[in-house]
Amino acid sequence: MENMHFVGLDVHKKIIAFCVKQVDGKIISQGTIDANRRALGRWVKTLTFPWEGALEATIFTGWIYDFLKDHALAIKVAHPPMLEAITVAKKKNDISDAEKLADLLRCNLLPECYIQPKEVRELRRVLRYRTLIMRQIIRMKNKISGLLMEEGIEYEGRKLHTKRYFFNLLEQIEISEELSQILKMSRECLEFLKSIEKELVAGLKVHPEIQERLKRLRTIPGVGQITALTWILEIGDVHRFPNIKKAVSYCGLCSGQKESGGKQYRGPISKKRNKHLQTVLIEAAKFAPLWNKQLAEVYEREKKKGHKNRATLAVARKLVAYLLAVDKSGRPFEMKNTGKCSASVEIGQTGYL
Repeated sequence: MENMHFVGLDVHKKIIAFCVKQVDGKIISQGTIDANRRALGRWVKTLTFPWEGALEATIFTGWIYDFLKDHALAIKVAHPPMLEAITVAKKKNDISDAEKLADLLRCNLLPECYIQPKEVRELRRVLRYRTLIMRQIIRMKNKISGLLMEEGIEYEGRKLHTKRYFFNLLEQIEISEELSQILKMSRECLEFLKSIEKELVAGLKVHPEIQERLKRLRTIPGVGQITALTWILEIGDVHRFPNIKKAVSYCGLCSGQKESGGKQYRGPISKKRNKHLQTVLIEAAKFAPLWNKQLAEVYEREKKKGHKNRATLAVARKLVAYLLAVDKSGRPFEMKNTGKCSASVEIGQTGYL
């Protein structure tokens, strides 16, 4: 389309730099606008021609993407680490960054990344907030334990954070009034955080958008409620992964690869991953063998090679295979006598496993 225009947007907290180019690369307009809906609405009305837009993935991308997608033929979000044209440029400012984004889009070289539908992003925000709450719960538990250790008070670690044992312990020990008050306030804060966490999870697991998927994924032995929720909300559309290797790489469960001159080098676990999925899957892999015989066999086989962390990673990769198979097939997990799940067998025949 000769009349097509390409718009690059460099997004920041307070301003948005833009550059509008024609197909031949001629700059039509460029400048900056305030990063708010009112200013963006006034600016988009000036684009009276068909156009496509590109912007870099940042914390501010979501609302801008949702705002502009109905006004453009297409809005594409670029993967930040892959924008080498911007990061290594000699001249770097907001306007030139927007210009380079427009050029990459115009030449069909933009390293586009997947963006979740708004409904899924809203649910994912709730789940990630739950993770923040859990970190605060752990910090509060550690603080209570630390306060008692400072005074040389002995306690049973497994029972300390149960309500009855905690208050019985306070009655039995001799501590200052100030410390007693701090411990009671810490306990109240802990109970409050726990109530928030339960409320957040309860709202997610009954949501109609994900309820059926959650039910199917939980049929996999060793996959709990949080693991299944994290998979659903971080993966989104499971069909965007053509095979297991792509899913494992996205989850950060494999090493990076470098090859030059016929020589290959495998580094440590790649940092280019979904860190939320990686954390949850590795934690799940530590306990899943207790509930899943096949995963226990995987763990023992890899552990015999001499490294328990690698064994945990092998279990996590197998979990990804199970999750992907069940999610794509739309059927519950079922383990056959051969040691393979029926959903995985069917998907394996189509190249997914």
